Amino acid sequence: MKQNVGKIDRWIRIAVGIVVLSLLVFLSGPARWFGLIGLIPLLTGIVGYCPLYSLFKIKTN
Repeated sequence: MKQNVGKIDRWIRIAVGIVVLSLLVFLSGPARWFGLIGLIPLLTGIVGYCPLYSLFKIKTN
């Protein structure tokens, strides 16, 4: 797995992931579980690899 996510892109993904994960705390009912979607940008930002980028041959690093 080669990294295909650049430094700025990684920080943006981590920030967005944390914000979306915070929905687990601030929302109530079944809608709060949409916050788990925040794991995707958070993990791709931490790892530096995005499977969709490799599928479309995109590199931001």
